[in-house]
Amino acid sequence: ATLPLFEAGEVDVLEWSFDTWWDAGPLPGWAGDLLAHYAAADRLLGHGVTFSPFSARWTPRQERWLERLRAECAERRYRHVSEHLGFLAAGSFHDGAPLPVPATPEALAVGHDRLRRLAEGSGLRVGLENLAFAFGAQDVRTQGAFLADLLAPTDGFLLLDLHNLHCQAVNFGVPAGELLDGYPLERVVELHVSGGTWSASSSGPIRRDTHDDQVPEAVFTLLARVLPRCPHAEAVILERIGGTLTEPAARAALAADFRRMREIVAAAAGAPLDEDAR
Repeated sequence: ATLPLFEAGEVDVLEWSFDTWWDAGPLPGWAGDLLAHYAAADRLLGHGVTFSPFSARWTPRQERWLERLRAECAERRYRHVSEHLGFLAAGSFHDGAPLPVPATPEALAVGHDRLRRLAEGSGLRVGLENLAFAFGAQDVRTQGAFLADLLAPTDGFLLLDLHNLHCQAVNFGVPAGELLDGYPLERVVELHVSGGTWSASSSGPIRRDTHDDQVPEAVFTLLARVLPRCPHAEAVILERIGGTLTEPAARAALAADFRRMREIVAAAAGAPLDEDAR
């Protein structure tokens, strides 16, 4: 699905979720060569998904994860490393999407400790990605300010996932622009765009960040709106689960989404940082 984009030289930067492969055995040769190519050009980004930085207790599992991160960063040159706001490990419930934590002094202290450990383990600047899921409207409205407080001590960066923001906006009836105003956009170094699905619930449909469909028009609109407000943005990443790309139509849709994303990035590159760009 992506080979034509690589062959055409259209993929400027690559993000690798390194910990998803740690227990899968050796990388295929072509994959290792691809990572090495982007690493050599300082265009490889690292993205963790299983660290669970906001688990309340520091555990041997997290210590082992950090040891593997040190080895990963010694093997490949990453430009930076990111993880997710939230936790996904609690006792025997150890797998799934990250769940949010309350914006309390205790959670803030845990986050500061974990970001410090990530920075020391990787030797790189580290960042956090905003979440799609929330337990209530208060979580949604305070997430931006909470991220700003979390990232300040380590000078961390914000990985702004626009589909996650879109999920929160539609699920809780809060305008996306209002949510964006609460985020530390001056800390955005990387952005994600993706698609997702709707799930039924007793209170109505819920938008989920499942990476298994095309990018909604609303997310492309958000990308065009927010890029001029992110003066330190370096990369925009399109996310899509490989197993959803078996049909020719899905592969064509992926290429169309990717090229639409590139067009928006190119247009925003010369946009003025003024109120009109908001």
